[in-house]
Amino acid sequence: MEAPMIYEIRRPKNIVPGKKYPALFVMHGIGSNEHNILSLVNGLEDFFYIFSVRGHLTQGPGFAYFTIQGYGKPHREVFDEGINKLTNFIDYASENYPLDSNQLYLMGFSQGAIVSMTLASTLGNKIKGVVALSGYIPQFVKEEYIINPGNQLSVFISHGEYDQILPYEWGKENVDYFIKLGVPVTFQSYPVGHTVSNKNLQDYQIWLLNDLQTT
Repeated sequence: MEAPMIYEIRRPKNIVPGKKYPALFVMHGIGSNEHNILSLVNGLEDFFYIFSVRGHLTQGPGFAYFTIQGYGKPHREVFDEGINKLTNFIDYASENYPLDSNQLYLMGFSQGAIVSMTLASTLGNKIKGVVALSGYIPQFVKEEYIINPGNQLSVFISHGEYDQILPYEWGKENVDYFIKLGVPVTFQSYPVGHTVSNKNLQDYQIWLLNDLQTT
């Protein structure tokens, strides 16, 4: 079976035959690519199979998972297609690699955070946790998608207090949204713009490894 999307993979160093491993699916920001975002997960390959997934659309020098018609408003049909492709990719990886289906995690920055939170809120118990860095959940997802976060999901959300691309308030709205769904949320803010600080990186990596141990 051919992979439905282009991706980079990082594996644990010493693979034990027959053992199933946690997986971390990583999604980049608009105009970036599957290589650039790997710096945010350095070292985590000791614990996860890491799949860094390239957006299927060309965007400037890089790629994207969807296009935008206005501020905070993705093109609905293009967005739906991106979500379907990412869902199919998760299924592809689960079928072709030794992954523990109870320990699948999503992580993304900006546009990658947007698709990660959308997938996490709709794929039920397929997703164990999500790290969403500086994103939002489109209104049509909240209102028109079939929302099913399952009963094992937990979420780490972070946002820059001076984010000039996606407002800080949008990060807070994500928190409120998941709390209303009954999902445990860890929220962290940082005195930065639309970026990931070193403290942010340390915090979500600690959160991921702690959540992994609570399985």
